[in-house]
Amino acid sequence: MGDPMVKINGIHLTESDAVGHLKSHPLQLTYDGSFSEIKEQETFKGTTSLPSHLRSGGDQGKRRSRTSSCFNSSDLSRLETRAVSKANLQEKETEIEVDEVFWNTRIVPILHELEKEENIETICAACTQLHHALEEGNMLGNKFKRRSILLKTLYKLVDIGSDVLSLKLAKIILALKVSRKNLLNVCKLIFKISRSEKNDSLIENDSILESLLEVLRSEDLQTNTEAFLYCMGAIKFISGNPGFLDEMISKDAVEILMNLIKQINENTKKCGTCLPNSGHLLVQMTATLRNLVDSPLARSKLLSISALPQLCMVMGQYVADKDVCTNIARIFSKLTSYHDCCVALANYSRCYALFLKLINKYQKKQDLVVRIVFILGNLTAKNNQAREQFCKEKGSIPALLSLFGTFHRLDLGAERPAVGAGRAQAQDVLIKLTRVLANLAIHPAVGPALAADPLAVGLLLATLEYKSIEDCEELVINTTATINNLSYYQVKNSIIQDKKLYIAELLIKLLVSNNMDGILEAVRVFGNLSQDRDICNFIVQKNVHKFMIALLDAKHQDICFSACGVLLNLTVDKDKRVILKEGGGIKKLVDCLRHFGPTDWQLACLVCKTLWNFSENITNASSCFGDEDTNTLLVLLPSFLDEELALDGSFDQDLKNYHKLQWETEFKPVAQQLLNRIQSHHTFLEPLPLPSF
Repeated sequence: MGDPMVKINGIHLTESDAVGHLKSHPLQLTYDGSFSEIKEQETFKGTTSLPSHLRSGGDQGKRRSRTSSCFNSSDLSRLETRAVSKANLQEKETEIEVDEVFWNTRIVPILHELEKEENIETICAACTQLHHALEEGNMLGNKFKRRSILLKTLYKLVDIGSDVLSLKLAKIILALKVSRKNLLNVCKLIFKISRSEKNDSLIENDSILESLLEVLRSEDLQTNTEAFLYCMGAIKFISGNPGFLDEMISKDAVEILMNLIKQINENTKKCGTCLPNSGHLLVQMTATLRNLVDSPLARSKLLSISALPQLCMVMGQYVADKDVCTNIARIFSKLTSYHDCCVALANYSRCYALFLKLINKYQKKQDLVVRIVFILGNLTAKNNQAREQFCKEKGSIPALLSLFGTFHRLDLGAERPAVGAGRAQAQDVLIKLTRVLANLAIHPAVGPALAADPLAVGLLLATLEYKSIEDCEELVINTTATINNLSYYQVKNSIIQDKKLYIAELLIKLLVSNNMDGILEAVRVFGNLSQDRDICNFIVQKNVHKFMIALLDAKHQDICFSACGVLLNLTVDKDKRVILKEGGGIKKLVDCLRHFGPTDWQLACLVCKTLWNFSENITNASSCFGDEDTNTLLVLLPSFLDEELALDGSFDQDLKNYHKLQWETEFKPVAQQLLNRIQSHHTFLEPLPLPSF
């Protein structure tokens, strides 16, 4: 894929061109203790456009190598004399006297060394000495005399054009607490150096990250918005290297960034409008947070400072800014993959209306909506309250179905895909979306309504019609899972029930596939649908029951459970009980009981119920079940009905209590009845052979 197109001052060019445009206008430095104003127009949001390398810098892959990130000597050809501002005068009044002996013996020799400009290595070593000496002499900050002499020397050295030297100079300049344009320009200098990954080792060696974070921590946001933008841009690039994450988190990067986000939220709320450049700054901050949340410690910090509501508030205030919303959606996509973070976001009730608003606004923007529906899928996966809250939002289900229709048509090729959203991207949205629908269908108030919705069922069936498990495994499985959840509801106006025979036909191709996950979902649907006599007849006519019996051999607990459920429903009909004799059905059921009984009493209960139905007209246990299986049942059932033996499992206490409840309420009653029936129809005497005449 080529470089993305950006617009600067009305001219369309690729990002690489935009970078070149920036390089051709280097920053100008003066020797009077300050940077001069930049002559180029690196414009920002508002009346003009932002440079592409900051605006679209949300993605890690935008860092590029450069010929030089430093300034040209031609720009240092003149000194500017400007009137000293009132603020500068006030600073001078509070300047601290310098220890003359310390200055002359420790600082001046280093300055002389720097003025020689012999070689980069020597100058860098002198800069390191200078920083240590200034720190020792308590001369860092902006309140001591002769600071302008220091800055004049440092500014002149920037002309040398070395990245390693520029970082050392920038670190000292920031420690001297420069402000306004000076702060802006030193942040631009660091930003340009940080854009190249080859400079990561320099950044690590000079610990410039701490200096940048200190700018964000101590300087005023509204006064220095542009400087913050370049400072954040540099931090964002640095955060793209996983090797820096621990250092950033240990230096409170999470807290610093969230404090700035809180300030922006408060300012926006107070002013009633978004502040200039704040959108661009938020792009850099949220891209950085997106990198940081890979760390468990960062996630823990975000939870402890209630960051998720603040991020939702940003989304709400900047809903028209797709870049900001996409970055925050990326953050939530990562966070909601972890239980504690998922619960925290689900408990913030305002997030559901916000996500719905974004779906409606950006319906054809695949990169954003795919993340929103992924987040909704995580929120609703195991949380019934989240399902309910989302569905209570006005227009929630219609919005999801509209999105389904849009990307269904894109996947079919009925509509020309939007730029960057090909068939694979359309399928990705559908995969996430069907997962959300499957989760929502679990809610008893939502499921029946979806099952009765012609559009919802129509889209699901259309997906199964044109997609095979080989084409798109995850989409077919999710779609079948949704149909399974909807088929659970036996309601009069259910479209699923009306189309049950057609659904059964569609599922046969999934049953005969080699995909066990797909087979499991298909069997689950048959488990629900087989409560209907017409479906039972279909199963026998199409020999589907033979698949179910064969699946008992799968040694897959969930598949055995679902297949046994189908066989149980079939044995309700007396005429169909004989099918258990086919393919060794009785033996396979008894094997399932032996294998899974001690760990799954619900499955054991289904096996016993199936055998109970099958043996309704029993006259002799051996002739009903066969000698071997009868004897096995006479051993297994008493041992499983012995509480001490049956519940002697290595489970934690909660699971042990649940296990016991299932054993007492589901398995024990039916197993005891089955055992009584077998014992009452079984004799241990050998039958005598018929006499011969």
